[in-house]
Amino acid sequence: MLVLRDLVKRYGGVEAVRGVSFEVAPGEIFGLLGPNGAGKTSILECAIGLRQPDGGSVRVCGLAPADAKERIGAVLQATALHDKITPREALRLFGSFYSRHADYEALLRRFALMEKADAPFDSLSGGQRQRIALALAFVNEPEMVFLDEPTAGLDPRARRELHKTILQTRAEGRAVFLTTHSIEEAEILCDRIAILHRGRIAALGNTAELRKPSLEELFLQLTEGGG
Repeated sequence: MLVLRDLVKRYGGVEAVRGVSFEVAPGEIFGLLGPNGAGKTSILECAIGLRQPDGGSVRVCGLAPADAKERIGAVLQATALHDKITPREALRLFGSFYSRHADYEALLRRFALMEKADAPFDSLSGGQRQRIALALAFVNEPEMVFLDEPTAGLDPRARRELHKTILQTRAEGRAVFLTTHSIEEAEILCDRIAILHRGRIAALGNTAELRKPSLEELFLQLTEGGG
């Protein structure tokens, strides 16, 4: 579903992503774990076509990122909608951009938005706004979903609800690419984990191969400048 080969991304003289390679299989939750500034978001944005790589290659669902947009969904770190648009209106608007779309009412039910379906965006809580972002990511019935630190800023209850949704996505046979800086979240959700350090993959394996405490020790070494 996702194949990266020797991906490179630069910002001026800074090489944020330095030769990253990995693959994500159908029905797999793949986690990219690393501290802020490690290059996680740059990799995700190259994968979904928001940024152009400076080297290497990216294939999504067998296609170049620009050609795969009908087949993927994405939740970025911040979702901004018009203050007065409602969840129901937003789903209809975004659904109109695609050749096919999911049932809007079913999405509202799935993401627990029925009670707020006709409430303006500026009246919703942070957790409710994040659920709208997720519903919009599924509006085109994607084969693969990209999630950039989707639980950041959520309270514990909203985080648990979101975890259930992510696991349900895998059960439906979709691939999930998830960035996070939480070891606990990566262990709960991911089939495989790659640890990113200064733009390079420092370790990659399934959750059994990167089991605590070795995963915690490696992550601490990297974030503290060792290793």
